[in-house]
Amino acid sequence: MISSQHPLASWFLVISVTFFLLVYALPLFLMPLRWSRWFGWKPQEGNTDLTVYFGRCLGAVALAIIFTVVRYIPDPGSQPALFDLIGLVCLGMVAVHVWGWVRKAQPLAETVEIIFYAVVGVVAAYIRFGMLS
Repeated sequence: MISSQHPLASWFLVISVTFFLLVYALPLFLMPLRWSRWFGWKPQEGNTDLTVYFGRCLGAVALAIIFTVVRYIPDPGSQPALFDLIGLVCLGMVAVHVWGWVRKAQPLAETVEIIFYAVVGVVAAYIRFGMLS
C-alpha cells in the first residue's frame, strides 16, 4: 500500500486521510451538530435544518475527496494534482478560519485550526513541488 518510490507522499496521504476521515468528514456527514459542539460551537436554538444540511454537504464533499485520495496512496506520483487539491483546500480553509478569527466569530478550536491547515498545506506543497516534480 505504501509506495516504495514515494514513501513520504504515501504516508502523508495515509495519515491525513485517516485523520480527516475520523475527525471531520464522517462526523460532519453523520452528526454535524454534535461535531460542532465538540469544537466549541453553540448551535442556534430553533430550526437547525439548514445547518445540518450544510454540515452534511461539507462532510459529503470531504468524503468524496478522501475516497479519491485513498485510491492513489500506493502510487502518489501518478497523481500529483491530488497534492495541489489538498494544498488548495488548506489554503481555502486558512482563509475561512482567519476570517472567522478576525471577526471573533468562532471558538478557539477553529482558530487553532489555522496552524493545522497551514502546516498540512505546506507539507502538501513540499511533496508536490519538491518531491513529485
